[in-house]
Amino acid sequence: MTDLVLALDFGGTKIAAALVDADGAVVRSARVPTPAADVWDAVVSLVSSVVGGSEVSGVGIGSAGPLDAVAGTVSPINVPSWQAFPLRSSVASLFPGVRVELAGDGVCMALGEHWRGAGRGCAHMVGLVVSTGVGGGLVLNGRSFGGRTGNAGHIGHVVVEPDGLPCTCGGRGCVETVASGPRMVAWARRAGWRAPDGADAALLAAAALAGEEVPLAAFERAGAAVGMAIAGAAAVCDLELAVVGGGVAQAGELLFEPVRRALKAHAGLSYLAGLEVRAAELGGEAGLVGAAALVRSELV
Repeated sequence: MTDLVLALDFGGTKIAAALVDADGAVVRSARVPTPAADVWDAVVSLVSSVVGGSEVSGVGIGSAGPLDAVAGTVSPINVPSWQAFPLRSSVASLFPGVRVELAGDGVCMALGEHWRGAGRGCAHMVGLVVSTGVGGGLVLNGRSFGGRTGNAGHIGHVVVEPDGLPCTCGGRGCVETVASGPRMVAWARRAGWRAPDGADAALLAAAALAGEEVPLAAFERAGAAVGMAIAGAAAVCDLELAVVGGGVAQAGELLFEPVRRALKAHAGLSYLAGLEVRAAELGGEAGLVGAAALVRSELV
């Protein structure tokens, strides 16, 4: 039996696949943009290109949600053609007799950072991906925790502005409406930031680093929202660490400084005195490494 595991990371903007060895190292990987149509065909093609003639001992799948980990179905908000799509059984049909596991992409990010990244040695942590959306996952007592349906830790939909803007989840004022890259750019434009068409969070960060007032305020808002959400999650779950990754987090202290200020203001309970925030270490590989961990029983 081989020690290689196939890991899949499915999202609204990209699909990634990798072969991951027993030490959590990515041996071979590839990614493609998530197409508007024929999504499953794209998954099959990508899997074929990555696996080639290799034998795999298991398949771990991390997917954008919502999902139902019990039924093995996914309903990603940004992939309208996939509603209650049977992703686990569809992938299993490609690998008869091989163990296949499914979890949310935030859970996989947290598990990957716990296994091989910034969360090594930490038993109680939350992992956050702050990017085109805001996702998250929990590791409790050293094991991934998906909750009843597999969606536990979805910190992007903690409410931080009760009278805030509508969110894609159907609520209002979620962290995602303040701290996701596209929402930050949209807020900055409304506040008077003059930017070219197609401006993204990276351009916003460059403007903030150059000292522009509105982009700086956008990162202040985003960091405060993320910090408040971490404080709430930590209070509920008795956490010791938050690991933050994703495209927006690549702005470094532009985001992390206001996050820490928000924690100082909102994480006041005595048992949260040692709560830390760290930057993710695995980058785009965190979800793949965590997906691979799903089929290694000693890690989950």
